Amino acid sequence: MQIWVDADACPVAMREMIVRAAHRTHIQATFIANQFIRLPPSPYASARQVEKGFDVADNQIVAEAEAGDLVITQDIPLADEVIEKGVTVINTRGELLTKENIRARLNIRDFMETMRSSGVHTGGPAPLGPQQKQAFANQLDKWLVKAQRYHAAQAKSSD
Repeated sequence: MQIWVDADACPVAMREMIVRAAHRTHIQATFIANQFIRLPPSPYASARQVEKGFDVADNQIVAEAEAGDLVITQDIPLADEVIEKGVTVINTRGELLTKENIRARLNIRDFMETMRSSGVHTGGPAPLGPQQKQAFANQLDKWLVKAQRYHAAQAKSSD
C-alpha cells in the first residue's frame, strides 16, 4: 500500500502534510508531475517528473497504482480510472471519491467543460480554507490507519 499524488495541481500545504504523514507512518508517497516538484526531505517521499503532455502524469499513476493504494488528485477522470482498480481516492479538499459518487462528479465536470467551451465564464474553485485542509488531513489519517493495520496484519501472518 502506498500513496500516489497527482502533484501538478497539489497545493504546497497538502504536499507537506502528505510527506509528514508518510514519514511518520513509514508509507511510501510518490509525487508524479510533469514539472519539478520540491518536497521536504524524507526517505518515504519521492518526486518523479514525467515528460510534458496531456495526461502523461495521470497515465503513469494509472499504470502503477494498485488495489489498496491511495491516490490524491483533483482530476476526476483519473479518479474514475483508479477507483475501478480498487484504489482509494481523495481530493485535496478532503472529499472521498468512490464508485458511488464518481459518476455524478464526471457529469458535473463534463457539464462545466461544455459551459466553458461555449464561452461561459465558470470561475475556478474557491481557495482552500482551514476546513478543507482539516477535512483532507482527516481523510488522509483514516487511510493511513487502515494501511498501518494492513501492514501489521501482513507482518503478523508472515511470522
